[in-house]
Amino acid sequence: MDAGDSMWDSLDELEDYTASDSDYEATIKTTKRRKPAVPGPQPPKRPRRKSALRVMSSPHNSPIPAPVDPSLQQQQNSHGSSRQVSPRRARGVNERNPGIGAEDIYDAVCSGKSAMVTVVDEWLDSYKRSREVGLLVLINFIVRSCGCKGVVSREMLDSMQNAEIISSLTKEFNEDSVNYPLCTPGPTLKCFKAGLCEFAAVLVRSCRNSLIYDEYLFPSLLALLTGLSDSQVRAFRHTSTLLAMKLMTGLVEVAVIVSVQLQTTQRQHNMENSKSSEDRASDRLEELEATLSELQEKREELSSMMNATFRGVFVHRYRDRLTDIRVLCIEDLGMWIKIDPEDFLNDGCLKYVGWTLHDKQSPVRLQCVRALQGLYKEKEFIGRLELFTSRFKERMLSMALDKDSDVAVDVVNLLLLIHQRTEEGLREEECGHIYPLVYASHRGLASAAGAFLYNKLKGLISSDKQENERRDKAAFLQILISFYTQSEFHEHGAYLVDSLWAVAGSELRDWETMTTFLLKEAGLTDKEEGALLELMMCAVRQAAQSTSPVGRAQGKKHQSMKDKKIQKQDRRRITTHFIPLLPQLLTKFSADAGKVSRLLKAPLYFNLEMYNSAQWLERHLDLLLSQVCGILTKHTDATVLEACTHLVCALCSDTYTFSSRAHLAFSQLMDGLTECFNMYLSDLLQGSADDNDMYSAATALKRIAALCGAKDPTGWKLFDPCVELLKSRLESGELDKELMVSALKCAAFHLMWAKVNAVNFKPAESELARLRREVRSFCKVCQTCLSVNQAAVREQAFELLCDLLMLYSKSSVRSEPALQSLVHLPSDLLRSEMAAFLLDYIFNDAEDHELNVEGEEERKIALLQRKRNQLGGYCKLVIYGVLDLSAATDVFKHYSKYFKDFGDIIKETMSRSKLINPVLSAKTVCLSLQQLFSEMLTEEHSRRDLNEIRDLGKRLAMSFGIDLHRVRKPLVALHMDGIRFAFRDPQEGEEPLLNVAFLEILSEFSFKLLQQDRAQMAALLKSECPSAAISWLPVRMYQQSLETRFTSRPREQQEEGGAAVSSHETPAAKRKRTTAQGSVSSATRGSWLESSSLHSSLPTPALTSTVQRQPPRPVASSKPTAVSDISSGLNELDSEDEFSSGPQMRKVKPSKRRPLHSTMTSLDQQDLNSNLTLLSLIEDEEVEEEEDEIENYDSDLETGYTLPSTRNNSASLMDELFD
Repeated sequence: MDAGDSMWDSLDELEDYTASDSDYEATIKTTKRRKPAVPGPQPPKRPRRKSALRVMSSPHNSPIPAPVDPSLQQQQNSHGSSRQVSPRRARGVNERNPGIGAEDIYDAVCSGKSAMVTVVDEWLDSYKRSREVGLLVLINFIVRSCGCKGVVSREMLDSMQNAEIISSLTKEFNEDSVNYPLCTPGPTLKCFKAGLCEFAAVLVRSCRNSLIYDEYLFPSLLALLTGLSDSQVRAFRHTSTLLAMKLMTGLVEVAVIVSVQLQTTQRQHNMENSKSSEDRASDRLEELEATLSELQEKREELSSMMNATFRGVFVHRYRDRLTDIRVLCIEDLGMWIKIDPEDFLNDGCLKYVGWTLHDKQSPVRLQCVRALQGLYKEKEFIGRLELFTSRFKERMLSMALDKDSDVAVDVVNLLLLIHQRTEEGLREEECGHIYPLVYASHRGLASAAGAFLYNKLKGLISSDKQENERRDKAAFLQILISFYTQSEFHEHGAYLVDSLWAVAGSELRDWETMTTFLLKEAGLTDKEEGALLELMMCAVRQAAQSTSPVGRAQGKKHQSMKDKKIQKQDRRRITTHFIPLLPQLLTKFSADAGKVSRLLKAPLYFNLEMYNSAQWLERHLDLLLSQVCGILTKHTDATVLEACTHLVCALCSDTYTFSSRAHLAFSQLMDGLTECFNMYLSDLLQGSADDNDMYSAATALKRIAALCGAKDPTGWKLFDPCVELLKSRLESGELDKELMVSALKCAAFHLMWAKVNAVNFKPAESELARLRREVRSFCKVCQTCLSVNQAAVREQAFELLCDLLMLYSKSSVRSEPALQSLVHLPSDLLRSEMAAFLLDYIFNDAEDHELNVEGEEERKIALLQRKRNQLGGYCKLVIYGVLDLSAATDVFKHYSKYFKDFGDIIKETMSRSKLINPVLSAKTVCLSLQQLFSEMLTEEHSRRDLNEIRDLGKRLAMSFGIDLHRVRKPLVALHMDGIRFAFRDPQEGEEPLLNVAFLEILSEFSFKLLQQDRAQMAALLKSECPSAAISWLPVRMYQQSLETRFTSRPREQQEEGGAAVSSHETPAAKRKRTTAQGSVSSATRGSWLESSSLHSSLPTPALTSTVQRQPPRPVASSKPTAVSDISSGLNELDSEDEFSSGPQMRKVKPSKRRPLHSTMTSLDQQDLNSNLTLLSLIEDEEVEEEEDEIENYDSDLETGYTLPSTRNNSASLMDELFD
């Protein structure tokens, strides 16, 4: 007979079993093996069939094998009272036959230091002396491993059913903690789990030739584990399932060995039997027949035990509500299929892996995918996986967008295996699901998608053996360029290169082929040349710096010595290759601004010292300098000029010996540009210049401004002409954007370089006085520019003001006493103008609404980035003391409404302000709320407006942290200011007690007060509040907030706070130029989510994921219903549609778990049976019914892609803004 037929005869009937405690029967043919007679008395032996049936019987009704007693059989379905569990330890169970005890085995498993083979051998010696005692030791070891203090006695083993023993042990499970050995946090868990798995494996290996077939040990052990695995106690269920799965794995390995022996013996028997009667050895034939019969009997007995474990444990526990149990079930199922494909590699077993691909917990999905990877790696399995692949391919493709990145990474690797190993592979539209992932922000997922793309592109190259490697690389580059140009994300070459770097590094480092393509006259199209230039420069940067694109950096990566050596070699290769070719490339693409701006970045990755290493390389330096000067005189594009600025700065660095040659070349260029500007200056000042003269002057000044970013311009005396030009333009009202922005930049760069020179060279007092006058005059010009209608001029003036006020602040000259005269503090009028700029142009959505049309996303992102830079510059002035801390009120009061766009900047500003002066920072928070409240009173009062201010107060209160003792004084000062503001004397024309409602806002901060401070605030309230207002609702609400006490913290005596701090004066509302757009009115004060400047689909600064989830699709078919109150609810489907239902998903409403009780210690022992649901380790049945189905997870939803974020993350942005 077939070795696997007896095991899987009834696998198709598994769907009929729908309850974890249902009775089931199995018909397994068993035959009694002949055993030689053993002298001496033997314990009574049960028939083999009854032993098998006891193993296969219901877990709750299964007795541990013992001599059959009719009276016990009548009590099989009864859970009557059991005798009290003996408190003795398992170690002393067998006092007459001392040996290894349960505690000894447990200690050995926990320590992980003992040789497990020795431990098992000692136990086997004990078992051979008395198998009942040995089994009892093993049972108590299992109980101890579950974390239960109960002990199974010999009397219980002889007289009680499995269900009764488990019930008695459950009553003993009255631990205070919900932890048990398998869930104990820390390294203990890993050590214990590994030791337990090793113990199970060694036990099976040690018994594989004898005790497996003794009809007592393993049937009894598996029967107990089956019963425990169905327990409501999580510790019993988890531990017993782990042991059962590991024992099953050991049995599968033994079964494979027996099957091989059976096949070998069968071949020998057939060969011997095929001989003629004269040549046939009858003794040999009889010996082979006996061996064959014995092996068949062993195989049947192993199949019986494996079938019992599979159906009694796995079928119910693979859908357990505990994630760890489901994970270990799928993990071992994958091992069984790989070890014994003849019996397990079929649709009846693969369906469980397919179903659990829909598990709502990512560890289970991850284990399923890893199990499938092991199967698809085996070529001989591919044919038998065809049906599974066709049914679950759609599901696996959708999992490439899994919300858990680790799952998505392994799914992409699995799909690559499927594409490589199967005949059909993946269709092009199916591959289209994976291609965009090369632009994902998660580095591992992008690299996996890069490996998939690389394999796909390499498959398109003709596999002609006569073609050399260089031709293959050229073909690969051409296909990659085609893919990049056809991609929707063609502006993010750095992400594509980073994704392919691990697998296509040699192709991407092939600079020779790339430059050959670029220098060909008739080769690539213009679009392809741009794409190749982008990819080449990204590859150069990746090789020279080994840095990931924005959003993909995973912390600080420490480079190994090998990586540093490779990086150094790559940098040298880049330098030697590009130094002679870069002038040629610049000459060819000099007219194309986009391509030139990319090429100008190349020298930044060179070893520039190599220009001095040989005379022929110096000639290339002269060519490069002339090329850069030519580009500067030819282009006015901002990206080209910025690239030139960076390159000029690098070439003029004093660290290189050739810097003097660079200084000379760019000084000559500066002379020519200055002469050109001065030629038109007089006409511009007199107003007689025509459009051509104005354009020529503006372009010259724009190029000068670009050079000023890298070279000191003070020698050309451009400050006075630029300031005069700005004044004349402001007076005449002719606001040419290009001319004025360039003039502002040149004047500002002059002042910045002058400050650097003053620090380095210590000028005379007259020079300092002149510089001080220049700073004052320029700030006045910028102040005037803040009010103009030209947005570019206005924004440039604000940004330059923020930089210059920082550069000439007190903190900047603290270490230079001689430069104290250079300190320039902003006037009150300038402070007011800058605060008004915030309200009118940063915390204003008017410009965002104008861009709220399709195709304007990039402009909206650029606008938001500019606003963030401007807000960061203003906040720096507050943090570094240029502006008073009270100036931050205009920032703090927008924290809630604009949290999405500026929340990280405002939060960082609040944190820094608390470090500077905690009390004043708290007063500023209170002042910002007072200003909003005053603005609300001047407009139409509405409850909605007050609630919005309360929400802001709640957010600001959370910013004070959890250390209430540290923030005690600031909070007391805040409350005192708030109370005094609420009851301040009315001004002329005001109603009395108009601000009492402010106490409602102030109550949001009461929970941060210590108890003694609450009493102090209550006394202050009583003294300040008039008797007529004591019963008003805001007053009573504030009093109630002070009376509310913490219930979770101890009351401690605290010292009274220091001297009271004075409150701020009555806040005055800031003026705003544009009332309709800038005022905080009830018409415009909506939800901050609705009024934010970006749609929710655009990434916030801290967001790096490129996969966004969309609303779920309608349900096409429903899932089966749950069957077990312990199982998680992933059910076995009907055999006809068990695969087709895989991709169907639905959204399930989340449910909350009720708090578990831990009051078992107060219950009487006799009431334990009726109060089992109160055990801290028992699952809540009602919760299990609510969560009885493994819900589909978020990756089931339709997904879209967004471009990788080009904005810095929060940490780097804060460093850039504040450091």
